[in-house]
Amino acid sequence: MDSPIIVVVQATPSSKTRFDTYSDQLIHYVNEESGASWKAARSTRFNSIEHMKQHLGALAETPEQRKSRRPTMKHHISNKIRDQSSCGSCWAFGAVEAMSDRVCIHSNGQMKPHLSARDLTSCCRTCGFGCKGGYPALAWDYWESDGIVTGGSLEEQTGCAPYPFPKCSHYESSKGLKPCPDELYPTPTCEMKCQAGYNKTYDEDKFYGNSSYNVEKSEKNIMYEIMKNGPVEATLTVYEDFVVYKSGIYHHVRSRLMGGHAVRILGWGVENGVKYWLVANSWNEEWGENGYFRIRRGINECGIESEVTAGMPLL
Repeated sequence: MDSPIIVVVQATPSSKTRFDTYSDQLIHYVNEESGASWKAARSTRFNSIEHMKQHLGALAETPEQRKSRRPTMKHHISNKIRDQSSCGSCWAFGAVEAMSDRVCIHSNGQMKPHLSARDLTSCCRTCGFGCKGGYPALAWDYWESDGIVTGGSLEEQTGCAPYPFPKCSHYESSKGLKPCPDELYPTPTCEMKCQAGYNKTYDEDKFYGNSSYNVEKSEKNIMYEIMKNGPVEATLTVYEDFVVYKSGIYHHVRSRLMGGHAVRILGWGVENGVKYWLVANSWNEEWGENGYFRIRRGINECGIESEVTAGMPLL
């Protein structure tokens, strides 16, 4: 990821003014008046609040679900940013991206799969509602119980079960990408077979998890888990200002709540005294900092440290 030039000014806005999500006023407020440690830019991926909410597919665990999930280097991390398109499958993307990294890490780079978001979205009946949202924790349980095959993007057509939906644009400056459709795509059918011409059967292509667990809600615990075992999946509460994030260290400034979103945390750092998590999104490379964003660390910004899920691969 290219290093952006960022001016960090830490302050808390006192104004109670609210702005429309896509207004120039909101962008101006974030960039010029709020004292935020991040920059905003106009987005065309989402054309309304309801359209944006459709893409926030991370469902919250119940206290009972979290209580039952407890955990019983050298890193090879993928720099590929995927695109969930017009499907609320962030819960599946955050999972398969972190799982893929962990397979690579714990095989010492001998295995470098890209696990299939389509397979997980369409075939995990217990995970939730496919393109209408799902539970990240149950995705990791499914990896352990049923396994997940490989699959790249629609454009690449690699692996057993590639993603069926195309990339779509985030910004007005996007080149070659069409705007995301207003309506969600229907959840793909669970086919349990590989695409024609692939050199393995569906069962032969599967990768399995050996365990699935929640990471305790603590900055140090999350850092230790990433350092020891690799990236994790996390959920965060998304507000309208997140849509227009362009660069810097994000923190909620002022706008309305929109829903839950699942992402992959792969590292951390400090810039100008501000601690942050480095996070991969699933809205393609044109959103944010080449598909990534940074968010304040150690203060549970937007709840990102509250529900962190991980697991170990079966090799």
